[in-house]
Amino acid sequence: MRIVFMGTPDFAASVLSELASQHEVVAVYTRPDAVRGRGKQLVPSPVKVEACERGIPVFTPKTLRDADEKQTLAALEPDVICVAAYGMLLPAEVLSIPEHGCLNVHASLLPRWRGAAPIERAILSGDEEAGVCIMRMEEGLDTGDYCVCRSLEMGDKDVALLTDLLADLGAHALLTALTQLEAGCIRWTRQDEEHVTYAEKIGKDELSLSPADTVEQACRKVRASSAAHPAHAVIAGKDVTVLAARPAPADQADAVCAGMEPGSVRFAAKRLYLGAADGAIELMEVKPAGKAAMAAKAFAAGIQGIKEDTKTWEGPRG
Repeated sequence: MRIVFMGTPDFAASVLSELASQHEVVAVYTRPDAVRGRGKQLVPSPVKVEACERGIPVFTPKTLRDADEKQTLAALEPDVICVAAYGMLLPAEVLSIPEHGCLNVHASLLPRWRGAAPIERAILSGDEEAGVCIMRMEEGLDTGDYCVCRSLEMGDKDVALLTDLLADLGAHALLTALTQLEAGCIRWTRQDEEHVTYAEKIGKDELSLSPADTVEQACRKVRASSAAHPAHAVIAGKDVTVLAARPAPADQADAVCAGMEPGSVRFAAKRLYLGAADGAIELMEVKPAGKAAMAAKAFAAGIQGIKEDTKTWEGPRG
């Protein structure tokens, strides 16, 4: 089959890599190059990089509602359009172009977590499972029927690891769906509207830490965080991004962390702890503002008087 692929981030690039190794991808659509970093240089999306390395033609329209853009897409004569985290809604006229419709690789177990941030929302809500579904696209937001789903245990995986694992599962689920589509034996399941939840975009500073957070809430925020949405805190007056944290181990919670109040800081046995609403979290890795990532104990060792048990922490300031 002739396939047009649409996607933008690393998740989508991983799907494209597997797809292009087994099918004819005649073109790739992705978001336009974006300004990144201090140099304010235009940087191509991961999908564009992957496509260029494979010699696949790339299109970066700002909209698919333009008549010329729709005509260009139709001229590619795709049998199916495969989509993964494209970042743009497809109008009805585009959805009707391919004979076999448009398939979306959605990183959730539909109908749970329709929308933009399914992986982060699954982590923040403490879901026991994460997953990916191949969905038939329609005009609604992730409302279409699905065919192939794959799942995995959430555990204490962070968003980066989950994204990689789900991209791999999603790629293989998409290949399975395409095989079924070609064989004419694909089976669709309608989403149960009674179990729908929505994965809204992560808001600015939503993942910042606060002494009012429970231990579990704080750790989930850290696991759901990324460069785009960091888990900020101010520790002993220093702005810090928390990269890795965990609940204080049971043997430390009773001995070392006993009596810690929300907002307190303790450095003991070369471990750095923050007092939360119902206990203590242990920081594993941090990134102080303007510095490289480092082990939490290295950061703590640079704070004068850290062992005096008088330092405090808080959420980011204004």
